[in-house]
Amino acid sequence: MDRPISEKVVRGRRVKSISIFILIGVVLVSAAFILRNSLKATIKKDRLRLSVAEEGALESTLTASGEIIPAFEQVLTSPIQANIEKVLVNVGDELQAGQPVLELEKSATLLAYDRMKDQMKLRKNNIDKLNIRLKKSLNDLIVQDSIKALRIQSLKNDRDTENKLIEMGGGVLSDLEKIKLNLRIAELEKRQLESSIETEKESVDASLKEEEIQMSIESHNMRDMERKLKLADIQAKRRGVLTWVNDKIGSSIREGEVLARIADLESFKVLGTCSDIYADQLRIGMPVIVNVNDIRLNGLISNIRPTIENNILTFEVQLNEDNHASLRSNMKAEVFIVTASKTKAIRVANGPAFTGRARQYVFVLNGDVAERREVEIGLTNFDFVEITRNIQAGERVIISDLSDYDHLPNLKVK
Repeated sequence: MDRPISEKVVRGRRVKSISIFILIGVVLVSAAFILRNSLKATIKKDRLRLSVAEEGALESTLTASGEIIPAFEQVLTSPIQANIEKVLVNVGDELQAGQPVLELEKSATLLAYDRMKDQMKLRKNNIDKLNIRLKKSLNDLIVQDSIKALRIQSLKNDRDTENKLIEMGGGVLSDLEKIKLNLRIAELEKRQLESSIETEKESVDASLKEEEIQMSIESHNMRDMERKLKLADIQAKRRGVLTWVNDKIGSSIREGEVLARIADLESFKVLGTCSDIYADQLRIGMPVIVNVNDIRLNGLISNIRPTIENNILTFEVQLNEDNHASLRSNMKAEVFIVTASKTKAIRVANGPAFTGRARQYVFVLNGDVAERREVEIGLTNFDFVEITRNIQAGERVIISDLSDYDHLPNLKVK
């Protein structure tokens, strides 16, 4: 018959098993740690990208995308209401200044212009007739005033004669009073005529001035019509490429409607786009660096569009060399918006080692050993990164991604 195993023996066996498992675990962890260190404590130099820290100018930039577009676009509009009669060029054609683009049917406008000329002739004839009529009316009043003056003089003579007769005892007092009354009436009538003459003169001047103003308005309208008829010969105003034209022959167009668009080939600008998260940082007048086929051009933000579409902010860049030989319409470009700058900064080339954090670790090569250092990052752009602490000019900084070695204080470089 089997005897039960004592509790002391069971406890001893359990402790022994646990100890064995713990020992095996420690051995495995130590082996893994030793193997990991042996594998990662050394790296080949030809796998590393190095940058020598230097003192120099540095600009902090925001990255955006851009497209080269013409700095100016000619928009040809119809000066009159007409029909399209003929299109003389095709989209994509290069046009010279003064080259015809399309022809409009102008018969209705020409008829209206002829009517205006006839109306002007009629207006001039009416002014002449009015001038003659008004002058005749004024002359009649002047003649009446002269007759009235003679009448007054005659009554004054009669009065003087009657006075002498009365003094000599041969006159009648009632006749003298009658003569004086008639003289008084004649003087009042003359004063009234003189007032009418002044009023008539003012009326003549006002009537003629009104007619002249109407004639001036019609003359201005006629000159404006002449100008529109000249502009109705639709021509390119300057050298450029036709980007769009209304080629619907016979279609009716309204005054002011767009007929064609011509891109100027003599100067260009950049239409840039970036995320709207940078909206608060962008300002008109900020300096910009534009990279076109490895050619760097400088410029300024000249306009920021107020609307944001699909979280995209659009702005325009005026280039310092807007007629550079390398510029072509619709070319793509890299745009770097300069948000800050320093004339003296410790900088190294930008690379995968920099993660965008303000404080991080980098490795500095000293002989055949790479030392890990904690540094602080300042201004950054596409080309350079500023290191504000713990790096001196002349030191060699590893800019390759060594995040797998962040746990090591030193790294052996073969």
